[in-house]
Amino acid sequence: MVAIIGRPNVGKSSLFNRILSRRHAIVSEVSGTTRDRLIASASWNGRQFLLIDTGGLEDDPDGHIPQRVQQQADMAMGAADVIIFLTDAVQGLTATDQAVAQRLRRTDKPVMLAVNKVDNENRELAAAEFFQLGISETSFISAYHNYGVYDLLERMVDLLPTRELVEQWDDELRLSIVGRTNVGKSLLTNAILGEERSIVSPEAGTTRDALDTPITYRDHTITLVDTAGIRRPGQVQRGIEKYSVLRAVNAVHRSDITLLITDATELATAQDAHIAGLAWDTNRGLIVVVNKWDLVNPNRFRTERSLHRVHQRLHFMPYVPVSFTSALTGEGINELLDTALSLWMERQRRVPFRDLQYLLADAVSTHAPPSRRGNLRNRLRVRRVRQVGVNPPTFVFSVNDPKLLHFSYERYLENQIRERFGFHRTHLRLVFRAEREERTARPGVRARTRAR
Repeated sequence: MVAIIGRPNVGKSSLFNRILSRRHAIVSEVSGTTRDRLIASASWNGRQFLLIDTGGLEDDPDGHIPQRVQQQADMAMGAADVIIFLTDAVQGLTATDQAVAQRLRRTDKPVMLAVNKVDNENRELAAAEFFQLGISETSFISAYHNYGVYDLLERMVDLLPTRELVEQWDDELRLSIVGRTNVGKSLLTNAILGEERSIVSPEAGTTRDALDTPITYRDHTITLVDTAGIRRPGQVQRGIEKYSVLRAVNAVHRSDITLLITDATELATAQDAHIAGLAWDTNRGLIVVVNKWDLVNPNRFRTERSLHRVHQRLHFMPYVPVSFTSALTGEGINELLDTALSLWMERQRRVPFRDLQYLLADAVSTHAPPSRRGNLRNRLRVRRVRQVGVNPPTFVFSVNDPKLLHFSYERYLENQIRERFGFHRTHLRLVFRAEREERTARPGVRARTRAR
């Protein structure tokens, strides 16, 4: 584990993105943009490590959120194997830098001093004053221009412990936690982890980045992705909030299952349906989580009414499972994770080719495809079906002409697959391909699905 620390606005997130070779952390000229710890897997010369971006360290933080940012940075330093202390050559050596260096002298962990924004000879000469901090591993870099970063990584890898820090799992489940602002996403994340991973505050918009955290539950590796709240498009402000919403949408795209967090006191709003549509459009698994369930005096009748309300609002996803939780009391947390694992296993299910042919024969004999305008020559003919993928389960139907397919018959075939093979809670992709295309298509290449 490698932590990047330093005072605000010295370029920690820029260096974080440079090492990852992608824009993972939000970068802004506004001081204090990063609040929570960002953790991402990285590698250099075959060595894998976890890289941590932190909020800026301050001498005397004023306010609830700045104080919690300092706690997050302290937790990162406590968990790290190597610490990169980042400073700013433009602003020079400050009292805060000296205070941070004094704190780092009390640790027995390897510390590297990286003086950022050294992109010309004058700044390199001015940066010499940082040698007075007495840190032997000192490098001059420019994260923006990618100057000196590779040398920094070479020296950092040599300081890492010899044991392997990061292991990649092919069967890793990724859960993105999304929802409107202030519905308890960060508090739910902390309740699942059993620690304060995300800063929790009554102030809307506290979380800004998408925070990845790996855990192990029932011998399965799960990565939780806590995200910023998603407002209505017209209410999203320019700048940091806009990028936070983009990070949240991207988290849905790179997850296997999306946990849509809703508020039990304001259940199933139009914005909740809009966010659920993101998961539906990208064929992701979805679980609706009714949080703050302890605030509504739960009973059997209220549960039934809430289920009806959710399924009525998400009428385009009648199969979506619903979980009731209280992040404050911990109620329903284990049941939620069990539901996520069950849904994930359902999305990994494969159906043998022979069973699919039996299903198709029974479905067509029970309800033949309708003909267009009563002309039997214009009737859809379904020849065969096979499964070509999982997560989501994808089925390719060989037909004479995809244009003859009516949406009602497509829904009928989908329901037959669900009932026969137990796909009760996941999205299914059905692809209808002409026989000529089926013969010439390369194995493993997926066709474009019919618009539904």
